[in-house]
Amino acid sequence: MTHNDTLQLILSTFDLDDSTVIKIFSLADFNTTQQQISAWGKTEDDEANIELKDSELATFLNGFINFKRGKRDGAQPKPETYLNNNMIFQKLRIALNLKSEDILNILEYADINLSKHELSAFFRKPENKHYKDCTDKTLQGFLFGVQCQL
Repeated sequence: MTHNDTLQLILSTFDLDDSTVIKIFSLADFNTTQQQISAWGKTEDDEANIELKDSELATFLNGFINFKRGKRDGAQPKPETYLNNNMIFQKLRIALNLKSEDILNILEYADINLSKHELSAFFRKPENKHYKDCTDKTLQGFLFGVQCQL
C-alpha cells in the first residue's frame, strides 16, 4: 500500500473533505493546496498523480493529532523522513486517544484477533526483540473498524 493509498483510506474513513485536509496540514505548519490533495488522490497510472512523500504523510498525521486532540504549546514535532505502517498506526492511535483494549475491539470488526502482547509489538522500537511489522492488512483492518464505529 502506498502512502497515497493510506492517505485516501484515512480521508474516507473519517470523511474528511479537501478544506478540512488543508486545515489539518496547516495545524502542522504545512501549507498545501487543493491541487496537491487532488493529485495525491489520483491513481498511479494517471499522469497527474503525485507521490506522497513520507514527510508529507507524517506532517498530515501530526496535524491530524492536533486536529483531534488540540494543538500543543511550543514547537510542533518535526515530521519523520521515513514512515512505515507501525509509525502510521501509532500516530492514529495517539490522534484517536485509544488504549489497547479499544484497538483490539476495533480490529475485531475486521476479523483480526490479536492478543495485547501481539498488539504491543507494533508499538515497540524496531530494535526491540519483540517488535513486529504492522502489515497493510492490519492497518486497513484498523481503519475499517474505526469506520464501522463512526
